[in-house]
Amino acid sequence: MSVSAFGLTDVGRKRRHNEDAYLLDAERGLFVVADGMGGHAAGEVASRITVESIQEYIAATEEEHESSWPFGFNSRVSLEGNRLTTAIEKANEKVMRAVQNRPELKGMGTTVVAALFDVDRATLVHVGDSRAYLFQDGRLEQISRDHTCFAEEVRRRLVTEEAVALLPIHHLITRSLGARDEVDVDLFWRPWQPGSTLLLATDGLHGIVDELGIATILASRQPADAVRALIDTANEAGAPDNVTALVVRSVPPAPRARRAT
Repeated sequence: MSVSAFGLTDVGRKRRHNEDAYLLDAERGLFVVADGMGGHAAGEVASRITVESIQEYIAATEEEHESSWPFGFNSRVSLEGNRLTTAIEKANEKVMRAVQNRPELKGMGTTVVAALFDVDRATLVHVGDSRAYLFQDGRLEQISRDHTCFAEEVRRRLVTEEAVALLPIHHLITRSLGARDEVDVDLFWRPWQPGSTLLLATDGLHGIVDELGIATILASRQPADAVRALIDTANEAGAPDNVTALVVRSVPPAPRARRAT
């Protein structure tokens, strides 16, 4: 699997420091975005611990016989799904341990969205409201499902989107790393086809730039230019939060040279 990828994070227009973090490990086909929370740089600690821990675990389990499953192996999902899910659970442990060891970090946490690629499939996990989008055949699909009061109430069809938007806690995150000892991880996968584009982003981007704007930029630009354009668009709209975007695009294999006869 060959990809072209680019990521960037920006403090935005309102915040004093950046609590987002991202990882671009094209060699392993691993890409991660995390949005820390907690203030006083604690969110930055949580997001950094998370991306570093995920990379460490994925690197340690590249060979199946080397894999260990401290939370058990789920035979209903793929090896990549087990690796990613376990990586998130171990990252949660490390965030929780950091809070226990450093009382000044109490209350910190982070969202996370991550993708791991093999030859023809993208496996994704997420916790919180950082998102994964797939742009394919001219169509933008939100793969992840936000873990917020707003999204979960709407999914249960208890209230309308318009009614939830009026609630003072509608943006409250219902899942994050660092909130409790066990973390509930959502797992997805999608076929990875020629021409596919994956976007991982924090809510500082998708909360400001609508899906039409995202799709238009992804359709017309290469990954590095697309990322810069997405962040510029968010900043032009006021960017009240940190803004992070990571774009991965499939690269068709180079044609084989014709042998002389």
